[in-house]
Amino acid sequence: MVEGVGCATFRQLMERFGSAARVFDDAAWAGHRDRAFADADAALADGARTGMILLPWDDPRLPPGLADCDERAPVLWALGDLTLLDDRPRVAIVGTRRATAYGLRVTRALAGAFARAGACVVSGLARGIDSAAHRAALEAGGSTIAVLGTGADVAYPPANRALHAELASGNHGLVLSEYPPGEWANGGSFPRRNRIIAALAPLTVIVEAGVKSGALLTARWANTLNRSVGVVPGCIDQPQSEGTNALIRDGAHIVTSVEDALALAGLTRPPRFPEPEAGSDEGAVWGALAHGGLDLDELCARSALPADRCLAAVTALELRGAVECSLAGAVRRRIG
Repeated sequence: MVEGVGCATFRQLMERFGSAARVFDDAAWAGHRDRAFADADAALADGARTGMILLPWDDPRLPPGLADCDERAPVLWALGDLTLLDDRPRVAIVGTRRATAYGLRVTRALAGAFARAGACVVSGLARGIDSAAHRAALEAGGSTIAVLGTGADVAYPPANRALHAELASGNHGLVLSEYPPGEWANGGSFPRRNRIIAALAPLTVIVEAGVKSGALLTARWANTLNRSVGVVPGCIDQPQSEGTNALIRDGAHIVTSVEDALALAGLTRPPRFPEPEAGSDEGAVWGALAHGGLDLDELCARSALPADRCLAAVTALELRGAVECSLAGAVRRRIG
């Protein structure tokens, strides 16, 4: 709570004095004591009103991997299910806010597969790839952690208010932030939170990222921390793929399938649904989708089914998680 004391200074002071109390006993720092304690008491009171838990840097509930970061956060504020910090598989999925339909589709497939395989999905609750990763993990019955560049109680962007509330409720979700309750973002807060995302997970998967995307910072932090980085290739004429394709060029692990991603995380895909029975309406639709997505008219023609039976088969397959329907009306097999 002392102005000018960031992660590096905090670490140096701990190494020199051994504890925060001893820092304030030193004459050079004693003048900051009263203001720092008043500010800390106010922050704790604000946190208590929203149900936050304060986790100091040496709290045994924090994953040991956070200690690998030289710029380890002195404290983390938490809202939600703290058991998600226990020893369990965790995978970070991050990417651009300006995601393409392809990027969102792949993100949902990867996050859902990781969740069904027992991994907790970590991301940053931003628009685009991050939000899709959190949502897909929850829809798959899994868990997810969001690391914010605002106070843990601040839903940002506002469009993610419902998702933020769901995670903060502790229903398979957890929200973390190094910033005090009520604090809004500043120019450097979002890039800085990326080091925490990378430190929390042995594997970071980048789905889509432009050349200036914050997701590339997460990849750099993951490399610095000796974590694995997996990258989904993208179209060479899409700006959202310039950064990710460059990472692949420079040696990152390429993720060409859900199986690739699971293997990088040391996970095994759980048994999938049985394929539809040959000769059934569902089997006809499933077979028609073997080579890519189709709109309903094309699907009726390829499956040789009347529209009502084709639509009923699509609905049944969608309920089983075998296919998905885009907003544009295309039906395709789920890849996750």
